[in-house]
Formats: sequence, C-alpha cells, structure tokens
Amino acid sequence: MLNKLQQILLSLLVLVLLAACSERVPLPGIKPENTPAVHVGGVVTATATAVSTATAVPTATQTPVPTVEDEPTATPAPTETPLPPTPTPTPVLPETYIGIWIGKEELALLPTEGPAWENVVAVADSQDSGPDISDQNNDNDVRVLAKALVYARTGQTSYRDEVIENLMEAIGTEDGGRTLALGRNLVSYVIAADLINLPQNPEENATFSDWLRETLTEELGDLTLQTTHELRPNNWGTHAGASRAAVALYLGDTAELEQTAQVFKGWLGDRDAYAGFEFGKDWWQADEDNPVAINPVGAEIDGHSVDGAQPEEMRRGGKVKWPPKETGYPWEALQGSLVQAEILSRAGYDTWEWEDQALLRAVRFLYEIEWPASGDDQWQLWMINHVYGTDYEAETPARTGKNIGFTDWTHFEYRVSPSP
Repeated sequence: MLNKLQQILLSLLVLVLLAACSERVPLPGIKPENTPAVHVGGVVTATATAVSTATAVPTATQTPVPTVEDEPTATPAPTETPLPPTPTPTPVLPETYIGIWIGKEELALLPTEGPAWENVVAVADSQDSGPDISDQNNDNDVRVLAKALVYARTGQTSYRDEVIENLMEAIGTEDGGRTLALGRNLVSYVIAADLINLPQNPEENATFSDWLRETLTEELGDLTLQTTHELRPNNWGTHAGASRAAVALYLGDTAELEQTAQVFKGWLGDRDAYAGFEFGKDWWQADEDNPVAINPVGAEIDGHSVDGAQPEEMRRGGKVKWPPKETGYPWEALQGSLVQAEILSRAGYDTWEWEDQALLRAVRFLYEIEWPASGDDQWQLWMINHVYGTDYEAETPARTGKNIGFTDWTHFEYRVSPSP
C-alpha cells in the first residue's frame, strides 16, 4: 500500500496533469506539433497531433498539408444584347411625274378652300357605277380625275388607292364602244395616272401602259384612236387627239407625240403641217379648195365674218345663213381641242399661238354670233381666260365637261396678264 506521502504526491501529479490539459500548457515529455490550417468547404479547422517523447526518438518533421484555396468564382462575361437586324430599306423609285395637265409646283399653290376646291372634293367623294369607257356619257373618268387632284394636293393616300382601283377596272371597258367614247373618256384616266405617279406601282403601271399602247391602234368599228384623229376634223377628231396626246406623253413616245402635234396644227389651219382630213359639206369653208377646221383671219362669206368659224361643226346647222342655226357642236369640238392644246403646250409646242391664235378666234366667233358657252362647256372659259388673259364670264363651281373638268380650280389664275 502506498504511504500517505505517496498518495499526496500522486494526487498533486493528477491535479497538475489536469490543469495542463485544460490550459494546453506543454507538459514534461509532451511537445505540441504544428497545427496547419485546412480550408474545408470554406470553414477553417485545426488538427493537432501529440507524439509521446518519453524516449529519445526524434520527432518526425511533419510535411505541411497544402492549403486548399477556394477556386475563384469565374465572373461571367457580359452577355451582349443582340441588335435587331437592319431592315432592308424600301427602294425609293424615281419621281416620274410628268405634269401632263398641271405641274407639281402649280398644284402646291392652289387653294384648299372655296367653292371650286369644295367641288373637286365633292366629286371625288361621290359614287358612281364605275368605269365604262364604251359609254360616251359615262363620267367616271372625271370623278377619277377629281380623286387624283385631291390626292396630289393633299397627299391623302386613300384617294390614290381609289384611283388605282378605277384605272385597273377601266382597262378593256372600251370594247363595244366607238372611238368618240374612247376619245372622250380616256384622257382623264391618263392625267389621273400621272397625278398619282402610278409608276411608283410598277406592276399596275406596266398593265396600264400596255393597255394605253393598245388603245392607239385598237379598232372600234372601222376606226382607231389614231385614224379618228387624222381623218375626222370635228369633235370626234379633237377628242381623239386629246387622248392620243396624253397617251403619247405618258408613254414617252416622242414619235407619236410629234405626229399628234402635226395633225393638230393642220386642224388649226396649217395645211402644210397636215391636210389629210375628210371634210363634209363645204358650205362654211372660206376657201372651198383648201378646207380647214378653223377659218383663217379675215375670212368672210356673203359679207359676214367667219373668221374663227369651224366649218365642219357649223354645217351641222345647215347652209350658211344669218343668224346661223345654233347647235352645240362647235363648243363640243373645242372641248377636245383645248385639252389637246394644253397637253401639247406643256410638252413644248406653241399650240396656243398657232394659226394666229386660232383657238381664241374660234371662241370669239361663237360669242359674236351669240352662242356663249353654257352647261358642261363653261370650264373652257376658265382655260381661255387663263391662257389669253381674256375676261369671259365663267361660273364657279364649273360643271365638268365630257373629257375634263375643274379648271375653275386648276386654271383659275391668268397665265398671262389680263387683256386691257
């Protein structure tokens, strides 16, 4: 058995050992080893290895455990927002506006108020049964012209759409009619196509242009538009000439346009330019051997002035007598000839001056025999006043004619200074 002193010493040793363990104080014979830090899942832990040194065996040097660092989190590359694809630009077709009847700059200056303009809009907005060129009294052509004028002045595309629709529907409707109807009804469709710049619609324009080419030589009865113009020195021929001029100018057919101008100059009285007309009774011809469509300056028959008379239309009322028997044919012929003159004038021909201002003389003659313009002939006075500076009384809003209209809006200003 241990003696009392030994028990006390043993108890003290136990106490010392317990204290050393709690305070981690190196005890005799115990050496602490390196305690490397180890990263495990981002949490730092420590390990300690105690090796007994009760013997003299040297402690093995611990190979340090390499620190395992967290792999750096890769910063994602910025995602580029894809740009929308660049749209293919809509090709801008060249401006092909010709100005067959009125120029773009002139249109831009026209008023958008007043009775003349209101009439253009009213006709443009009115309804009809649609195109029928074979009907010489069908007025769809001037309604379509009104739509084209409103579009050209305001840019409201709904009117343009309606014009295109009517132009396409008009194609072929001349079948079964006469060249008088074709001459009356065609010209306004051509002007309308120009006013809306139809070539901006290549497919429709190609269809329309092919048809226009056909109308020049298409036989209706025993005549074509060309032969009617070249043979008939009356209203048939003048209406045919107006449409022929418009078609030639629209198609850019210079040869056709030149022939049209030559025939028209002959109609005004220049037989050297053209003299192939087939005249009827020569009662009203000042020179029976050299018949013309408008008698020359100073012409007389039986002491009466027939300067400016249209023999082929005056004969409709019979032989020469005074006062003449009134008919509407002379004004009817002028409807075609004034449109023909304006179109050719805009193409560079000096039509309004040809044969001593033959067209002005024709109007003067009718007023001298007291056959003033009325009804659907009233629009002609606006044109005459516009070109020559005359002051014939003209109404507004003016009725549309058989082939054109709205001159109280398009041609209300004087082109030259008014006559004194």
